[in-house]
Amino acid sequence: MPDRIFPLGSDQAYRIALTLIEGFDRHYSIFRECSRQAAARFEACDWPGELQAVRERVQFYDQRVAETVQLLRTVFHAQALDDVTWQQVKLMYIGMLINHKQPELAETFFNSVSCRILDRAYFYNDYLFARPAISTAYIVSSPPSYLSYYPQEQGLPETIRRILLAVGWQVPFENLERDILRVMVTLRRYLKKWPQTEVNSQLQVLSSPFYRNKSAWLIGKAVNGYQEYPFALAVRHGPQGLRVDTLLLESWRISLLFSLSRAYFMVDMEVPSAYVFFLRSIMPAKPTGEIYTMLGLGKQGKTMFYRDLCSHLKHSNDTFIVAPGVRGMVMAVFTLPSFPYVFKVIKDHAYIQKDMAPATVMTKYQMVKQVDRVGRMADTLEFSHVALPRDRFEPGLLKELREVCAQSLEDDGERLVIKHVYIERRLTPLNLYLAHADAQQLRDAVREYGDAIREMAQANVFPGDMLSKNFGVTRYGRVVFYDYDEIEYMTDCCFRHIPPPPNPEAEMGAEPWYPVGRMDVFPEEFGRFLMSSPQLRETFLRDHADLLTPEFWQNTQARIRAGLVEDFFPYPQELRFIRVFDGHEQTISRKFLGPDRVDRRE
Repeated sequence: MPDRIFPLGSDQAYRIALTLIEGFDRHYSIFRECSRQAAARFEACDWPGELQAVRERVQFYDQRVAETVQLLRTVFHAQALDDVTWQQVKLMYIGMLINHKQPELAETFFNSVSCRILDRAYFYNDYLFARPAISTAYIVSSPPSYLSYYPQEQGLPETIRRILLAVGWQVPFENLERDILRVMVTLRRYLKKWPQTEVNSQLQVLSSPFYRNKSAWLIGKAVNGYQEYPFALAVRHGPQGLRVDTLLLESWRISLLFSLSRAYFMVDMEVPSAYVFFLRSIMPAKPTGEIYTMLGLGKQGKTMFYRDLCSHLKHSNDTFIVAPGVRGMVMAVFTLPSFPYVFKVIKDHAYIQKDMAPATVMTKYQMVKQVDRVGRMADTLEFSHVALPRDRFEPGLLKELREVCAQSLEDDGERLVIKHVYIERRLTPLNLYLAHADAQQLRDAVREYGDAIREMAQANVFPGDMLSKNFGVTRYGRVVFYDYDEIEYMTDCCFRHIPPPPNPEAEMGAEPWYPVGRMDVFPEEFGRFLMSSPQLRETFLRDHADLLTPEFWQNTQARIRAGLVEDFFPYPQELRFIRVFDGHEQTISRKFLGPDRVDRRE
């Protein structure tokens, strides 16, 4: 801050700061209530209601920001306030956050509102929170953010029982003793031998379950001296009540639960920073911003990402380049090799090689936020007025951006300001991956490719342009879609058979012999452009021949319209307890636990 002396007790600045904090508190109250209701939806198996809640919750933040901006402009004429008053507002706002439970989120809310009112020239530390002003360490939560259990007091089976029952679900477990035994056996298999238990060893479990799709997750870690073991228990509905579906014990598998290609979790958190701190302890490689985003706090995720980007630019010297892969017809895409993301800018209308307006593209990308991405659609961070150092752009890229995206750029001599940009995790384009894949990698990738198309359809998303260049391969070999300018809801499409030609000459014509509506789709045509070689075609047809028939798409539409929500698992089917144990708990328990370790009440 500049050296200025502010008049104490400025009534106007105080009332503006109070309006801002009340706007944020209203937002987080509504957000938290929506997240809290996830438990009731889970108990009632209200899966359509859960999807609707996810769609609605995405809009909450912008709605509250817009309300607060309107209030400040109407009541305080905020757009005309002088510099001294705005700096007073920030100082008073900081004072209001001293004992706040979500100070980092409130700071981001302040930034969002201020950026709607202030000119971009004011976007620096004097007026915004470029870095945190309030520490989030050791904020007290009630109830505590995590609960501790001591297995040496009651035994591990009883501790597991307490963890499962502590949530207080109104639906009983089908067979709690069976599930406890399965958890015990899985622990024994994974650890190979029981670790020497320290006197104060404990299991720490986050207080609120994590709800998504049809699962509730209990996430925690075992602390045994200096050793820590993360775990995640999936609870789902069975035919006669709740059941534990799997136990994940590897940090990388738990990290996949928080992949940005999946829907955001519903979690009831009084102190979100405490949840983030806990999750970082079991997923140290996961960026903090991504954890905030996966908890449904996307704006805070963007704030953390942007701070990481600014820090990275200060500590690197490579240049932005055109992203590898086929150039898009709608987006100009570039990347910084040392930073694992791509930046996507919508081309000016005159350069878009499709009948599509930029506003339509924005609508498609917003749609991705509101659907269940089922692990098959990359999430995007949407930014406005991003300033990047101009000298960090490779000359060829800078020339291309100025040519095809001129309306989205401003150049102040030192910085290139991009008015609207989407940022995604960088993936290996599927077409490039297939070009260098060995036989096994090719088979796996093509099977994943078909699975991605199938699962997106089951989630009510038709990809539109399904060419392999629009899909990417993650470091774990999963195929994910990332080009959204042609996506549609499945239920809006009309999947048809190609009618037989009226005569042989019709097949040779340049135009189809049958009428084609704007939303008509002919799956029989997919094979012509999805599979560029006989090998790819044979591999694809082995697992996914039904995707080339209208019947698959029509049947999928019928299930969606009937309100059926498919099962999507963020872990292999082979890890599901129903597959692993298949009713042989007692035999397995004696083999892996020994007869003395079986719970006597089983």
